[in-house]
Amino acid sequence: MAHTLTRYTDIVEIVGDLLKVRVARASAEAPTIAYDDLALVEGVDGFRSLARVIKIDREQVSLQVFSGTKGVSTASTVQFLGHAMRAAYSTNILGRVFRGDGGLLDAGPELDDEPKIPTGGPSVNPARRLLASKMIRTDVPMIDVFNALVESQKIPIFSVAGEPYNQLLARIGVQADADIIVFGGLGLIFDDYYFFRRQFEDAGIFARTVMFVNLSADPVVERLLVPDMALAVAEKFALEEGKRVLVLLTDMTAYADAMKEVGIAMEAVPSNRGYMGDLYSQLARRYEKAADYREGGSLTILTVTTMPGGDVTHPVPDNTGYITEGQFYLHDGVLDPFGSLSRLKQHVIGKVTREDHGQVMNTMIRFYSGAKDAQQKQAMAFELSDFDEKLLRFGDLFRERFMDINVSLPLEQALDLCWQTMAECFDPEELLMKQQLIDKYFPREAA
Repeated sequence: MAHTLTRYTDIVEIVGDLLKVRVARASAEAPTIAYDDLALVEGVDGFRSLARVIKIDREQVSLQVFSGTKGVSTASTVQFLGHAMRAAYSTNILGRVFRGDGGLLDAGPELDDEPKIPTGGPSVNPARRLLASKMIRTDVPMIDVFNALVESQKIPIFSVAGEPYNQLLARIGVQADADIIVFGGLGLIFDDYYFFRRQFEDAGIFARTVMFVNLSADPVVERLLVPDMALAVAEKFALEEGKRVLVLLTDMTAYADAMKEVGIAMEAVPSNRGYMGDLYSQLARRYEKAADYREGGSLTILTVTTMPGGDVTHPVPDNTGYITEGQFYLHDGVLDPFGSLSRLKQHVIGKVTREDHGQVMNTMIRFYSGAKDAQQKQAMAFELSDFDEKLLRFGDLFRERFMDINVSLPLEQALDLCWQTMAECFDPEELLMKQQLIDKYFPREAA
């Protein structure tokens, strides 16, 4: 109780959303204050807001006020709560929507009496992890067939503003064969938040979904808390309930921009393009929560990372690429088969999927690459061979049947459609595939 009884009134400085207060040295009457601890800021006019410790310099503590410092004066008081941010956790949080500060955004009953768990803890001990070996089916052919999503994988969707990345993320969440969906929205406009919620409700999965949402008008500091709360809850469901949990986060560039804004307010020395020097470690700390637990379920992380101006060398996608196990590249409304890569797909393709999966994947991509070359020859008015004409027809069918993100097919049906597409365009001897697979799967009637 000592923390709740200790009030500090020596407000040194208020800059932006940051407040600096001078505290006493740690003693029995003045307990130790730790980094990331929460505090309650109260103004003389009734203002109340949570704040978070972001810097400790001897007897001066810097706090970021959740609700902003409008209404805060040097006559305000600060109470340190003695703990970092905590999130409610029990099965009762399923089907609920939380704000970035842990409060409820929906109109449901309060959850004040639910157990609380700390957020932002370390990633799981590697000795407790299993090698990724299970596939998460999404019914998106460009993912399931060509870049399989694997349990315990951490992978972003690289895209640019204006692309339907939120629609793709929602479709994956709705169609993925996961037990629990944990959604984290970072700086969303209300329309996007409502879109995700409506998609989850209409698909009938909202009862096994937890949403943590920071809207664009909400305080920036809450944006920094959303991933930690979402991942803490997901980790609990995976470890204690043995659930296969899929975490969806959008947009991690907004998260990095929030870190940059806080760093600038703290007068920290920026690194690349104004971002702080710890950008990599801060992103990695969240992504490394993904794991397949030896004594429980699994935690898989799928995020959106927008690339300003389509620049893949921008600090956020550039650092992300070093942390994650590949990426899905979304542009012009389609998933690019050449820019996309899942580095863990070899753990499941042909092992937990159909025997022809690997050969079909490689052959389809080889033919589509040839189709792109044939398109260039056609654009430059070169004479096309009969095989080039076949490649052009294949390229049109490939884009129509597989690349559109609205296409939804179970994996086995998608593989059958791949065989049918190849049979409509090529002779069996032109496939250059294993003869036993051709004999078993090639649809002679389609040819």
